[in-house]
Formats: sequence, structure tokens, C-alpha cells
Amino acid sequence: MKKTGLGVVILAAGKGTRMKSDLPKVLHKVNNRPMIEYVAESAVALAGESVYIVVGHQAEKVKKEVSRRFNVKYVLQENLLGTGDAVKEALPLLDGDINRVLVMCGDVPLIREKTLRQLIDSHERDNNTLTVLAAQVANPTGYGRIILDDAGRITCIREEADADEWEKSVKLVNTGIFCFDKGFLEQVIPMIKSENKQKEYYLTDAIEIAGKKGRKPGVVKADNADEMMGINTCEQLIQAEKLLKTFD
Repeated sequence: MKKTGLGVVILAAGKGTRMKSDLPKVLHKVNNRPMIEYVAESAVALAGESVYIVVGHQAEKVKKEVSRRFNVKYVLQENLLGTGDAVKEALPLLDGDINRVLVMCGDVPLIREKTLRQLIDSHERDNNTLTVLAAQVANPTGYGRIILDDAGRITCIREEADADEWEKSVKLVNTGIFCFDKGFLEQVIPMIKSENKQKEYYLTDAIEIAGKKGRKPGVVKADNADEMMGINTCEQLIQAEKLLKTFD
């Protein structure tokens, strides 16, 4: 069932250089379907036509492929300056009746609609300003780490390039999937700065800003960490195909 007032922004502008292919990363196939199709399918089930895909690298190829099956909207990110910048480009185009925004990545084909609904339901139940979907993993290398305080409340997400040794040991990681109150998202996006080693605008900085502004960020841990696997290499593509066959 479609969730009223929900918009979904799918980030799909990256080049995916580690795939060692001219094909846009999100068009690489998992069990004979472009990986972004799995993500779009879950998004459309949740938000109907209020789905916005941020495209950049080979944008027309991505749009052509997705439009074969789905009636969605597209946002062009001309300069690939990070997740915060991608959402900034999408925000002005969101329909006026949207009051919650689900942000997700186009390279996470194993994510299931049920898990996304759990995130949104938790966000609403706990009256959070924003809620991040986290996963407990054995090897957190490459992921942003979820940093909690002594009471178990999320304080920030530390990207690996900026993390100290203790933070790198944390195995609760960011999946890149968030639920935001739209009003807060509009307020926080201009506050995000590119003051990090990557010189990018990290959407994850919204967590720390929310805390400093007295707002309520939250975190939900996914039941199945395998769903959250992002695909950045050909090896991960093969692994995703094997995992998908085990899902019910």
C-alpha cells in the first residue's frame, strides 16, 4: 500500500569506476535485471509516482532503462559533489504534498519493501526528525560508522576517511537509507559543508546538525544486513546474485 505524503529520492548519479565498465553502475544486472530496477520497484510500491531518481553519469541511459518499467521523475546532478548535493538538487522538485522523504541509493538491489516500511514506521512512531537505517556487519570497511552515546542514541555518522581508530572499530554502519521530515531536510541541506577529506557534501552530516539544533535523530537496525549490501565491484555483483536467490 502506498504511504501518503511520502516521497522517495534515489541517488543514482555515480560513475561506479570500480566496476571497470563504461556502463553506469546502477545499470549492471543482478539476475538479468539492472540493479536500479529492484530499488525503483520498492520505491514505487511505497510512494507511487512520487519517486525522484537523481541521475548524472550517462543520465540518458539510466533514464531510458528505468522508464521502460516505471513512471518516475528525474533530477540531474551536474557536478558529483556528494550525497548532500544530490538531495539538494532534488528538493525543489518534490511535490508540495510530500511531508516525509525517504532517501536511498540506486546500488542496493537487495533492499526489500518490508524493511523500508519498518524504517518509515519507526520514524513516525518515535516522532524523529530523521531516522537512519543501520546494519551490524562483521567487516565495516568502507562504510560510514554509526556513533552512539552511552544511552544508545545516535550522535553522528563518521565516514571512514574521516574516522579515528576507535570509530573505525565500530561495526554498526550506515546503509545510506534515511527517512527525513521534509521541513527539516529543507532546513539542514544549506547547513551541510564540504569540510572533510573528500571535499564532498555528506548527507550524513544532518545527524550531527540535528543533535546540535535540539532535534531528534533516530536509528533503526535492519534485521538482515545482507539486504543493505551496496554494489561497487564485479565481485559484489556476483555475491548479490547468490544472495538474492536465498531471499523469500
